[in-house]
Amino acid sequence: MPIAKKFSDRERRRTEAEPVCLSPVRRVDRVAAEERVCAITFDDGPCGLPALPDRFRGKPLTLVLAEILEHFGARGTFCVVGDTAGNYPDRPGKPGSPSWNGLAFDHLPDFGQDVRGGVVHCPELISRLLAGGHEIAGHSYTHVPFGRTSLLRSGRRSQPDLEAVLADLRRLHRAMETGWGYPLRLSRPPRRVDAIKGGFTSYDAFALMGYHYLASSFDGAGRLPLTGYASEVEAAWRPMERLLLEDPDALRGQIISLPDGYNMARRTPVTDSLEKQLRLLSDLGYKVLPVSELLERAPFRDVAADSPAGRGARRLLGLGWCAVYRDNTVRPDAVLTRGELAMMAFGGETVRRRIELVRSGRAPFRDMGPRDSYAAAAAQAVEAGAISAVNGRFRPEDAVSPVDLAQFCATRLGRTPPLERWERITHGEFFALVTALLEK
Repeated sequence: MPIAKKFSDRERRRTEAEPVCLSPVRRVDRVAAEERVCAITFDDGPCGLPALPDRFRGKPLTLVLAEILEHFGARGTFCVVGDTAGNYPDRPGKPGSPSWNGLAFDHLPDFGQDVRGGVVHCPELISRLLAGGHEIAGHSYTHVPFGRTSLLRSGRRSQPDLEAVLADLRRLHRAMETGWGYPLRLSRPPRRVDAIKGGFTSYDAFALMGYHYLASSFDGAGRLPLTGYASEVEAAWRPMERLLLEDPDALRGQIISLPDGYNMARRTPVTDSLEKQLRLLSDLGYKVLPVSELLERAPFRDVAADSPAGRGARRLLGLGWCAVYRDNTVRPDAVLTRGELAMMAFGGETVRRRIELVRSGRAPFRDMGPRDSYAAAAAQAVEAGAISAVNGRFRPEDAVSPVDLAQFCATRLGRTPPLERWERITHGEFFALVTALLEK
């Protein structure tokens, strides 16, 4: 099975396993674009070491990637780290293995070469990326996973708790703001590990930071060692060629993932494969945009930006509501539940309250545990008088009734909707109703 296909299937299974819940953090892996646009992201840079094999006169790898992108009129999103020089004592692992650059920690761009990578040591590369119109996203400061990694990397150290994760994220955020006045808005967890000790996840950390979760839907490859450099280049761009030959629109709205660093064999096939991938995309009329610009054109995974549901969702997001599901879907035909109604209106302001609930272990209602995704928002909604709980039960899975909606709108919006005789209301219908009330 091609590497890219394995990655795609793994990401699809991961997305399907995610809880279906509204969230202030949207996991962005692909969007419902109506034109041939996509994004290319690069992990683990900036890298000050040269490409290997080096046919670029010793230029830093990150600069090489930027120049290749710009040659095709493309702009990338670079997921950067701060500095891994503090990740010692450690020993290098076996070349070609997942621990090639460290048994206990990752060292970027290579073991013993930490001062040749990261924002701290390569500020000139960050400045060059921004000057070229590229986007910077976070990938943590030290590239230490948020929680325990897979069995393959079971010896790797991870962050001990949520506070350590947040301290790491804030450190990188401050470095970008202090050095360039650049506030990060997107972040990708190191090693794509989400679980954090104490019952938390990367979504909790990103919610506190005000980030969206930058995922991807297509693996541009280049990380794994093969029999030689030519084979690694071939394995990186051929799957894209096959996919686009079968369906020229297959990468429309997708987010492609590539490394900004060495693979396990200390080679950089990404330089040659990126050129071939961009030529394929260019020949088919694709525009490669930074992820944030892709999201401006197509914010959601399942509806167009200018559709009634898309416009309604954007209006509520602009008000600070949690109108979109964690997987970045709007699902306009889904029936609105009481738990979702509470989360939509109060989820954005109860992020810290959720943390406190999880830590306390106290259930806010008889039918909602402290780790329920909507527990904090439901408690806030009841305290505000926007939704009622009877006999200590919130009934989060029940469909919103006309009485529920009237109480909510009168309390939260200061306006009363017409009391229609319906059994349930969909998300799309709710967006339209709230929009109409707000325009009165």
